[in-house]
Amino acid sequence: MKAPANRSPNHKLNSLLSNAKRSERLEEEDIRFLLGIEDRELIGRVFEAARNLRHEHFGDSIFLYGFIYFSTFCSNDCAFCQYRKSNLALQRFRKLPGEILATAVRLAEEGVHLIDLTMGEDPQFVKSESEEVGLLVEITRAVKDATGLPLMISPGVVSAELLNQLAHAGADWYACYQETHTESLFARLRPGQCFKERWQAKLSARAQGLLIEEGILSGVGENLEDISTSLTMMRVLEPDQLRVMTFVPQKGTPMASVPAPDTLRELLIIAVLRLVFPDRLIPASLDVEGLAGLQSRIDAGANVITSLIVPGSGLTGVASLSRDIENSLRMPASVKSMLTRCGLKAADRDTYVHWMRERRRVAACRTDS
Repeated sequence: MKAPANRSPNHKLNSLLSNAKRSERLEEEDIRFLLGIEDRELIGRVFEAARNLRHEHFGDSIFLYGFIYFSTFCSNDCAFCQYRKSNLALQRFRKLPGEILATAVRLAEEGVHLIDLTMGEDPQFVKSESEEVGLLVEITRAVKDATGLPLMISPGVVSAELLNQLAHAGADWYACYQETHTESLFARLRPGQCFKERWQAKLSARAQGLLIEEGILSGVGENLEDISTSLTMMRVLEPDQLRVMTFVPQKGTPMASVPAPDTLRELLIIAVLRLVFPDRLIPASLDVEGLAGLQSRIDAGANVITSLIVPGSGLTGVASLSRDIENSLRMPASVKSMLTRCGLKAADRDTYVHWMRERRRVAACRTDS
């Protein structure tokens, strides 16, 4: 039900928040209205509604993801990423299987719910003619066997055959971010890459029974129409986890001189994602502002904390390469203290596994229908 055009912003917001509470569909016009709110008091009400919806579906439980960025080599030239292939001044690494396994075990012992195996689109691991493709599958299998935890793989665009192999090796999730669903902006952010191919990779992963994470960037030249288009496209994809991250300018990239955006837009997008997808997982990443920025993202309705990184492992983040890593602020103990102050807690692992099982059941029912 749409609010009449002559109603005040406050009245329209009341109507939309009531609709969201009743699980009524928010149309693209409604989403644009919510994303365009600038009044801090009204934004606070959107955050409160998002928290209430999170509590309705997840109680006071928050999930924790361990992060292993095991290769910083990449064949892409993304305008926003320091690991772009043209950045020849960057020191890169590929971690050995034993290092990856030891780090995964450490994260499991610390209490994470999932291990995220992330890499650049490293041709040694993803090209069909490379012998290392088999190694990627074996790493996935070894981490699964050693930890028993759910696994997310983030290898970029890969073949349906490799996705099938990774799923059989124990992968549960496939993360592949479009960053934007406006094709002209995508072309500027990901030059030389195919929008449709990246989108199709997610559909292929879904067909393999993998859960899907989709994501967008904030502060890269998008407007409200671009963001609402992304949320609408996400509805079509029906991802199980939806991420937004604020762009962080990186040295050695064409966007190095772009001013760092206000993170308030990211927070509002998190809240609107919660209103549109109340029963999904929505991350609060430590990779933008570290532990200092975590509570604001949780207060906006996020229910997953991502980018937990083991100190001393030689691993980095993506946007903020070293922030809070070596002082252990990106480890479960630190974030659990913050959750306690917010009246929240880290979920138990059975709760996370149960949620995954239910999402797979829903996806299977959708496919059958």
